[in-house]
Parts: sequence; C-alpha cells; structure tokens
Amino acid sequence: MSSFDKKVAIVTGAGQGIGFEIAKQLCTEGASVILNDIEDKIACDAVDKIGSNCVAMAGDSSDIAFIQKMVDVAVTKFGSVDIVIANSGITLFGDFLDYPSESFYRVMNVNLGGSFFLAQLAAKQMIKQGRGGSILFTSSVTGHQAHKQLAAYSMTKAALEMLAKNLVIELSQYQITVNTIAPGATLTERTLDDPTYESVWSDLTPMGRPASTIDIANAALFLVSDKAKHITGQSLIIDGGWTSVSPSPF
Repeated sequence: MSSFDKKVAIVTGAGQGIGFEIAKQLCTEGASVILNDIEDKIACDAVDKIGSNCVAMAGDSSDIAFIQKMVDVAVTKFGSVDIVIANSGITLFGDFLDYPSESFYRVMNVNLGGSFFLAQLAAKQMIKQGRGGSILFTSSVTGHQAHKQLAAYSMTKAALEMLAKNLVIELSQYQITVNTIAPGATLTERTLDDPTYESVWSDLTPMGRPASTIDIANAALFLVSDKAKHITGQSLIIDGGWTSVSPSPF
C-alpha cells in the first residue's frame, strides 16, 4: 500500500509550481486530492495532467465561503479531510515608502487570511472525524531573511510560521499536526519567465542550484505523512543553504 492510501488532501494554489507538484506526488502516493487554483483553466489542466483521484476546484482561496465549499466537497466526494496544505499566496512587490494599501491588504488577505481560515475550517472537520490530521503552511525564506521590495509579503510568511506554533496549543489534543515549509529559490513556471533566474540563484546557493519543485514536494509530503506524527509547530527551510549565507540577488 502507498503511504497516503485512503487519505484525502486539500491543496490550494496548486495549478502550477510547488502546489502542483505537491498535489501530483500526493496522488501518486495514493491520496485523493482537491486541487485549487484561482483560474479555472489552470486548475482543470493541472487535474488532467495528474489523472484520477484529483478534483479541480477553481476559486479564491481567501474567500471563507469557498474554503468551506472545498472542505464540503472533499467530504462528500472522498469521505474525509485528512491533510490540508495552505500553499496559495501572492507576491506584490513594492518599495515600503510607496506601497499602496490595496496591495497590502490583498497580500494579507490571501497569504494570511486564506491560510488561517482553511486551517480553521479543516481542523473542525478533522476534529469531527476523530482521527487527527495534518496541516501544512507554505512560508518562505523571506520570512527569515529580508528581501528588497517584499516587506508586506515577508510579514505574511513570518506570521504563518508563528501561526503554526500557536496552533500546537490549540490542536495537539486532537492529534492534528501543524507545520510549515519555507522554500528558497525554486524553479517554477513563474521564476523561469526570468531568463537569468536559474543562473543567478545557482551562483548564490551553496548547493549550486535553486530547488526543483520536487525538492519542495518531498519535504512537504514527509511533514504530512504518518512518519512525522510527532513533529508539530516546526518550520523546515528548503533552500540549498542560502539562509546560512544570505547573499542578495539585488
């Protein structure tokens, strides 16, 4: 039997990149997955690539009514919610002195609000089921090291790591683990739009290359697996050693 047989997961922001790879690997390992992306076509295309036991749900992952709908569909279609990976997030660059309020509140709403309420509503379902579960947030190395033009974004990523620690107090009694992954430079569809990205981050990363999405997915799957049932409130940095030396790309 695969390690995630009969497990049901919700993965937000999973149409491309890290979220897609996590959803794909979960399905490969036997899980059933609700795959979310805000764009319908991207979500459906992702499900087509993954195949069976994966359902596309397009919508705003920061909308509480939509979050509840994802939980309800997971239960109706697959019978439970066992794993939640709050991967959805947006990056809106801007200088601190000129950063517009609309950008600030959008970043807060998606990165923090969506993650907070997905964890809340999923935890309620897990408690009802009575057999525990796993919640994983996607943070970033920018929650540990300052990056130019990312003040608002970095705030949210640091906050997610503190949220995971706080939820240890709230959810451990129900055998629900809460952890965070903090990826560094990673090759995705978005970052590869920059033709210099891979070469720049290969020079800056002690291991000599940026991460692949499978590097991040492997860490994520471990933290939501039964092998990590005594790990909670932790953040795992996956950056090839970059935060140990922290050279800036700017």
